[in-house]
Amino acid sequence: MKRKKRSGLHIVEQDDPIETAIHAIMEEIQEENDLLDELEDKIRRHQARFVRSAIIVVTAVVLALVGGYLYVTHQTYSSVQTLSTYSDKADSGEQSIQFAGGILKYSRDGISFINRKGKAQWNSSYQIQNPIVSVKGDSAAIADKGGNDIFVFRKNGLKGEIHANFPVQKIAVSSQGIVSAVLKDETTSQIVCYDAAGNVLVEHKTTAASTGYPLDIDISDNGYMLLVSYVIIEDGAVAGRVAYYNFGEEGQGKDNNLVMEETYKDAVIPTVFFMNDEVSVIVTDGALVFYTGKETPEKSATINMENGIKSVFHNDKFVGVVFASNNKNNVRLYNVDGKQILSETFEGEYNNIKIEKNQIIMFDGKMCNIIGKNGVNKFQGELESDIMDMIPLPGINKYLVINANGLEEVRFAK
Repeated sequence: MKRKKRSGLHIVEQDDPIETAIHAIMEEIQEENDLLDELEDKIRRHQARFVRSAIIVVTAVVLALVGGYLYVTHQTYSSVQTLSTYSDKADSGEQSIQFAGGILKYSRDGISFINRKGKAQWNSSYQIQNPIVSVKGDSAAIADKGGNDIFVFRKNGLKGEIHANFPVQKIAVSSQGIVSAVLKDETTSQIVCYDAAGNVLVEHKTTAASTGYPLDIDISDNGYMLLVSYVIIEDGAVAGRVAYYNFGEEGQGKDNNLVMEETYKDAVIPTVFFMNDEVSVIVTDGALVFYTGKETPEKSATINMENGIKSVFHNDKFVGVVFASNNKNNVRLYNVDGKQILSETFEGEYNNIKIEKNQIIMFDGKMCNIIGKNGVNKFQGELESDIMDMIPLPGINKYLVINANGLEEVRFAK
């Protein structure tokens, strides 16, 4: 706004100094805003270039890692590099089994628990003639087959001793340390469940006429469900029978806690096991049968094996079956739903087969064969010493080998 100023007869217009100052300030602010907009635009363009570059670099690294991993995991190796050794020589007749992140080594004279570096954590002495062992979770039981003694162990050592009234034929232990045993003398068979202190929890007598002869048993992780297979004579022919006994609320009021039983005509059921508290499997001489249910199991899948079954192995996720066909050995893998996820052939005969860390590990003497869940034959070859057990380790192609000389960390190579 301009003001008019009189001077004689003339009127002179003069700028308002306040308005001029405000106008100048506004222009400066506008210039600063323009500079800020330009700077923000440069920052955005720089960030976009940085993000694009980072994405390219990360993608390249991921592709390289994936490619390297696929290359390593899809190779077949035949040589062995020894990385380290831990001396712990085995006694004559000593056997080993994985337990609670370490290894149980047992014989007629005693049992010891060592870590994966071969260092003893504890040991316990006993005298038994024919040791049989069962491991589940952090509990282990060892018994004298044909004798009367059962010993229960936890990760920190001996938990309890059991003295059975009749000779022990089979045992199974739950994660809580409950032991189920098949006992038999010349005339009587019975199935007894004990706590670790030796107290009788359940006692079930069997006869050839009523229940049949017990062939195998297993107990669920939580200790509530007992699975038994029997051989019976029905209509003058041999048949198999499975029975589920529930010691929880569902089995209360049921005769002998029996919640489900089923007979398989013209079949024998030598093996039964729980994969977890929900899923159990029975193995006949020509089929795998899956049952599902915590309280009252129901049949969920049946896989018929036309060529018979040579051996079965399992963990809590998969069941493996070995059979012969066309003069070749075959292995198939099934998940807990009974769905086949692997079918491969392999050479050689192996008395020891297990699945661990998504790998089928087969060994016998010095020979070893490892097949991944993806069907790739990871290793086939010979080690320097007879293999007692083999455990996958963290890292690429690393394994812990247990032999008569102790423990060896090895890596497979081309």
